Amino acid sequence: MSDPIRVAQWATGAIGKTALRGIIDRPDLELVGLYVYSDAKVGRDAGDIARRAPTGVIATRDVDEIIRSRPQVLIHSPRLQIPYERHDDDLCRLLRAGINVITTAGQHFPRAHGTEREHMFAQACKEGDSTLFGVGVSPGVIGERLALALTGTSIELDRITIDEVLDARGMPDPDFAFTVMGMGSPPEELDGTGPLPSLYASLYLETIAFMCERLGITYDEVVSDHRVVAARTDLDVAAGRIAAGTVGTTEWRWHAMVDGKQFLTLAIIWTMEPDREEYAGRDQWKVHLYGKPEIVMTVNLVEPQDPNSRTTAGQFITAGPALRAVEHVLAAPTGIFEPPVFAPFRLEHSA
Repeated sequence: MSDPIRVAQWATGAIGKTALRGIIDRPDLELVGLYVYSDAKVGRDAGDIARRAPTGVIATRDVDEIIRSRPQVLIHSPRLQIPYERHDDDLCRLLRAGINVITTAGQHFPRAHGTEREHMFAQACKEGDSTLFGVGVSPGVIGERLALALTGTSIELDRITIDEVLDARGMPDPDFAFTVMGMGSPPEELDGTGPLPSLYASLYLETIAFMCERLGITYDEVVSDHRVVAARTDLDVAAGRIAAGTVGTTEWRWHAMVDGKQFLTLAIIWTMEPDREEYAGRDQWKVHLYGKPEIVMTVNLVEPQDPNSRTTAGQFITAGPALRAVEHVLAAPTGIFEPPVFAPFRLEHSA
């Protein structure tokens, strides 16, 4: 049998803990390092943090200590933060140190932001003979894998829409819910020029650019079409209280325009009021291909039935793609890893 792959985990929030447990539980992976942000977690055994048996791996806030642990792959799962570039220095430092990095905090397709940003990561990979892969469920799987795979059945493809509708009431982290998601904010603060629209425009542009490139589509521009909805009443949710009249729902929406028409529309709807008429009963993800044939695909999560589980389906589906990618990223060539897409629709090959 080959030796286990040496893996380090970066951050232990909801997604990080799920990934950490996944590393510990897999016999083909060996946990060798654990980076944490909280001083209260420094010095604790990784098994204690993950609700597992002791591992002998002690949590640290020292990046040099992580590098010295010589992981072959590091799963990087910090919270998405403002600005989008917040984690760039850490990522480049790890890559230059020769560590292959899988991140769930963006960086799915740096080329979407131009050659300078792509070159920054590619150069760090070259210096360390390492690989960078950004993945999650959305971005990462819904558009880049499922929707693109579905286009492979198209004879003609006129338009694609992807809708995500997330019941956000269970988000436990107040900072994430109120700062990063924007819940509880005065509605006028979330206009199209603020830091949150800019954050999500950077993140989801990568899905749009990746999909269009694989489809052989050159879009003229990406047009934003956002909407925020005020809470009807005071809401008590996992993260705290949302006052009536403040933001209870965000609808981030972008259209990739081709010849003056919407070709790809991506809508990310997060709501603290999923019982509202406009959201009740909607699927968590809906992919609609307009063309020949016309196709609708829906994806919904089922929460674990185990009463002892503290992990949600959303945490599993975000950490899962990172864990599944470990051996593939390790085997990938140096540089920014872009997952292959088998036989998608191509504009130049259309009927």
